[in-house]
Amino acid sequence: MTGPAGRRRAPGALWTWLCALTLAALTAALARTFTSGATLGRLGSLHHWYLADGALFALAVFLLRRVPPRRTAALVLAGAVAVALTGLLAPPRTSDDAYRYLWDGQVQAAGISPYTYAPTAPALAPLRAADPALFPVTGGCRGWDLHRAGPVCTHLNRPTVHTIYPPVAQVWFLGLYEAGRLTGGHGVRTAQVGGAALAVLTSAALLLVLRRNRAPLHRAALWAWCPGVAMWAVNDAHVDTLGVLLSVCGLAAAASATSAPAAASAAAASAVYGRRVRAGVLLGAAVAAKLIPALVLPGALAGVLRRRPSWRDTVVPAVAALTFLLCYLPYVLASGPAVLGYLPGYLKEEGYDQGTRFALLGPLGDALGLEQRQLSAVVAAVLLAAVLLVLRNGDPARPWRGALTVFGTALFLAAPGYPWYALLVVGLVALDGRWEWLALPAAAEVMVVLGAGLQRQAYAGALCVVLAGTALRVLARTGETVLAVSAPAVPRPAPRPVPAAPAAAAIPIRTGSSR
Repeated sequence: MTGPAGRRRAPGALWTWLCALTLAALTAALARTFTSGATLGRLGSLHHWYLADGALFALAVFLLRRVPPRRTAALVLAGAVAVALTGLLAPPRTSDDAYRYLWDGQVQAAGISPYTYAPTAPALAPLRAADPALFPVTGGCRGWDLHRAGPVCTHLNRPTVHTIYPPVAQVWFLGLYEAGRLTGGHGVRTAQVGGAALAVLTSAALLLVLRRNRAPLHRAALWAWCPGVAMWAVNDAHVDTLGVLLSVCGLAAAASATSAPAAASAAAASAVYGRRVRAGVLLGAAVAAKLIPALVLPGALAGVLRRRPSWRDTVVPAVAALTFLLCYLPYVLASGPAVLGYLPGYLKEEGYDQGTRFALLGPLGDALGLEQRQLSAVVAAVLLAAVLLVLRNGDPARPWRGALTVFGTALFLAAPGYPWYALLVVGLVALDGRWEWLALPAAAEVMVVLGAGLQRQAYAGALCVVLAGTALRVLARTGETVLAVSAPAVPRPAPRPVPAAPAAAAIPIRTGSSR
């Protein structure tokens, strides 16, 4: 077709094909990344593939912005499935956490609380003997994902300590174990398939939330096509993805309650209250899946301090807290204080109890003469300031913006060496559109590939990216405002004179008889 309509459609089709081809190249690069044989114990050229994956991801998302909106959702979902499938091409490459998931599920299936015993406990010897996939008895216990604890060789990391994972995660682990047992696919592949399902469901949820809020649908690709999602959510099968899905749905419910019209009837008020309760349940379940989603709760209360708070503002946090406690209740009854698991030991192991992991605040502490332990107070003060900023100036119609601010600030302060902790950042970025925050998971991945010695440099670079992106957005908004104010007023055309109506012809009036 060579007419005007054909010429208008041609650019849209061209951008669609270019985006699809770039997405195919990204999928191929991810497939090569996972099948290259590189692992955490032997990285090889893994960082080169990571760079290629990141570049193709950025190009694909850029091209997607030019694709006609009616094709965006289908392309995002197709890409989400393709990217997720690449993570199933090989066993976990950079984390062995999924093996612990399967073990916790197996222990629960045997009727034992996962918090009661450590994996190497004598009481669990029959279960260990029944699962040589997790506790191999041959091969010399050599490999990056094999660990020896006395006579026991296992794929589980930290096999001598109790589990650290919260109760909703434990329910997920039990489901993975049972699904593997029923399908005959028991093993780490089951966890990976579960991670792929969660990743694609999160992509679909993001599209629905963006459509409901009339936001650009191409933002969903920031999660759906992100190489980190294929690596950490699917290949490594981290349970953090479950927390992301629940957080996205919970924040969407909070936004719908805020944006609802003023309740003019009891039925409307009840509907709004139900949305707040739903938001609280989902966010409480997210916290009970991985704990760190607790940092998104201030986003659900964004802007509450701009006015006089009411009891309605307490519904979401109160229901979230109640949901969290109810999730723990069965395990508390079974294991008592042991439900804390290895959490205190983990914080000590990572150096958070002494302040040694707060890389970005180290120079400040040195300048002020603060001890490492005293940095914890500084961290708490900075995080509290971020929370108050969101509660005072946040947008209640976009709670994910405040959630990203608080959660991202916390990650900058903590500077973890585990990039999957930032999966929630990727999900929030997809909702909010501030792509510069993707530098956070990239900084953690730099530590994995190039070494933990680059912690400060990696996070300092990420902070510079976020600050630069924020500054550019502020300048762009300021420039738009200045142009709108300084633009000369367009003179309105003078009204055209309306011609006067012609005078009506005089009609003689007869008053007498016509005869």
